[in-house]
Amino acid sequence: MVYDPRFELRIAEALLAQDVEAETVKMFGGVTFMVRGNMSVGITSKGDFLVKFNPERHEEVSEWRGARPFTMGRGDSKGILLVDADAVKDPKALEKWVGLSLEHVLALPIKDKKPKG
Repeated sequence: MVYDPRFELRIAEALLAQDVEAETVKMFGGVTFMVRGNMSVGITSKGDFLVKFNPERHEEVSEWRGARPFTMGRGDSKGILLVDADAVKDPKALEKWVGLSLEHVLALPIKDKKPKG
């Protein structure tokens, strides 16, 4: 599957349903939603859903439907997974993943935007 702008809209709506403002940033060849300056969820260039969450829950969450490792650099990134887009077609499934990310990201300190230059 390739990047789908309708999927981006569904994610934005899921974040708004949680009363969370997010900024979109091009990252990983796709779009990432930044919440309070921290990466939360996104879509890769291949159309996969990317989710950041509490690394302490990595083993548990890795067992959820559609989850697979996000590998960057030397190995798997704890606290970040890719999710097959088909696994989040159902709004409830998407809400579950977005909620998982927000649970972690909203507990992080706010990051200020880096000045461009």
